[in-house]
Amino acid sequence: MIQRPLGRTGLSIAPIVFGGNVFGWTLDEAAGFKVLDAFIDYGFNAIDTADIYSAWAPGNQGGESETLIGNWLKLRPGLRDRIVIMTKVGSDMGGEGRKGLSAAWIASAVEGSLRRLGVDAIDLYFSHWPDPETPYEESLGAYERLLEAGKIKAIGASNLDAAQLAASLRVSVDHGLPAYQVLQPEYNL
Repeated sequence: MIQRPLGRTGLSIAPIVFGGNVFGWTLDEAAGFKVLDAFIDYGFNAIDTADIYSAWAPGNQGGESETLIGNWLKLRPGLRDRIVIMTKVGSDMGGEGRKGLSAAWIASAVEGSLRRLGVDAIDLYFSHWPDPETPYEESLGAYERLLEAGKIKAIGASNLDAAQLAASLRVSVDHGLPAYQVLQPEYNL
């Protein structure tokens, strides 16, 4: 499978990314493992998830998708080096301060994602939704600390419109902070 550079992230991915929001909702662990195995066997290498997936399913609290992916990786030693893992922060996980893009929540949420995924670093960490209550400078500063600590390798934005993305990029330049390198739109084919 031909891989392409993903912007200036330093990551290379095949042209299709697997969306893991089905894990723990419409696909249980056994079916999820089969789908992921087939995806990798066909030469694809990028898996997208989020901390919130699949909180909407009865009995779930969020993190089920990341946990399934982590369990899958644990049973396949050596596969981690061939996989690009993307996850997101910012959705409402329930409880005081457990949503949005504040520095405190990003620092806490990344630890939960790393633990559930069973990895030392997240390849691409997305801001899942715009957070009008938190300045871009605060969020980007939190990402800078995670990049420096080696907990994440690159950052992206999900569901930002053009004006929001432009504002975040201005802040990154004005304050010498890391910039979003990837935009994941709400709707895509």
